[in-house]
Amino acid sequence: MNDRRSIIQTATTDDPQRIPVKESTAAKAVTVLVGGLVFDAKSARSAPATVLIEGNKIAAIWPAGRRDWPADARVINVGGKTVLPGLIDLHVHLTYPDSTTPIDLQASEGDGVLRGARNLRWMLEAGITSVRDLNGVADAPYILADWSATNRIPAPRVFTAGHIITGTGGHATERPVSPSHGPDYAWERNGADAWRGAVRETFKRGATIIKVASHFSPDEIAAAVDEAHRLGLKVTCDCETVYTALAVDAGVDIIEHPLPRTDDTIRAMARHHTASVPTLQVYQNVLDRSGGFYGSTSRRFTLSAQADFDVFRKMKAAGIVMGIGTDTIGDANQLVPNVYLAELQWFIHGGYSPAETLRTATLTNAQILDMDDKLGSITAGKLADILVVDGRPDVDIEALRKVDKVFRDGILLVDAGQIVVPRHQPKPLTKAPPFDAVR
Repeated sequence: MNDRRSIIQTATTDDPQRIPVKESTAAKAVTVLVGGLVFDAKSARSAPATVLIEGNKIAAIWPAGRRDWPADARVINVGGKTVLPGLIDLHVHLTYPDSTTPIDLQASEGDGVLRGARNLRWMLEAGITSVRDLNGVADAPYILADWSATNRIPAPRVFTAGHIITGTGGHATERPVSPSHGPDYAWERNGADAWRGAVRETFKRGATIIKVASHFSPDEIAAAVDEAHRLGLKVTCDCETVYTALAVDAGVDIIEHPLPRTDDTIRAMARHHTASVPTLQVYQNVLDRSGGFYGSTSRRFTLSAQADFDVFRKMKAAGIVMGIGTDTIGDANQLVPNVYLAELQWFIHGGYSPAETLRTATLTNAQILDMDDKLGSITAGKLADILVVDGRPDVDIEALRKVDKVFRDGILLVDAGQIVVPRHQPKPLTKAPPFDAVR
């Protein structure tokens, strides 16, 4: 994959497109978090320490006793709490309609933006500071990504695929056609050149990940992967059975969901270092509601809790890197944070310790996102996306229910568990009104 970081010797946007930007020279406020435990995502251990935030970045991690911070620093006592990197959700759908959406608004870009802003607020309250949106309505995902990147709304960072790329009649385009199963949400393309063009178009609109889905031919998936990697973006695939094998052979970076795959395909994933985002709980939600997954031409199988978990266990045994994602879509957004915490509990049920699961939700997720140079750990120089919770989530993952503070880009956006919106700082008038000259 083309890595722009090796040739760009300047500041860049904080996303995988790595577009050069002019670095700000403005004075940066300092915030100090003192008195708490700090979770080291690399070692998966917590220890007393002090965290210094300068502007939008982590400036330093000091030993607990050191106190020579600047006199004008804002000092926050976090005694009895744990400071950890902001959580990451690798699979969300922010703008999909839910049960409150009138049918004639399901394809509305504006309605999708407003719904997404609401869903982002819920995620931020849960301590999630970055999400990977894997398709939505029209350009709404790109708009939310732009607004969150520039802190114009209180929200996690949004890394988006924009649209699913699939073959005619593929996933999310099946009949009966509805506004949320059509061209406003997924692009049906046929032929390698058309798939390559679709990758370029989503990149142009602002995609920072490319999402493809069953069904496709070998030359189509190969063209999409080749083009995305030339542009420096990873490719993830929502696919099953034979399509998973085709995608892995073509070099996709990530496979979504616990969908059926052979043992040979799992071995190929391990050999190719293909990551996985298993999203176990969302399929359990489907089973709990409907007893199975029906009516989709892209999923020719019967789901079960055991079959899904068997895929997870086989991938873990094979050494496949797995990340945390919820696939919150439609009404599932109303389950935040329960659906996220349940996904973490699935990992623990599958043999991860609470601390290892917490590392997965932060550093491993950042690596899968291709953002581990800027996110995923409390490390000097990284972006100040920081969560403060009561208790020890590295010992008891349920402590993540007790979110106290959330910083995103060094801005305190959740305090005492509640969203806080920084006061607008008005720009001055060019000149004072000329009252003395006007009669």
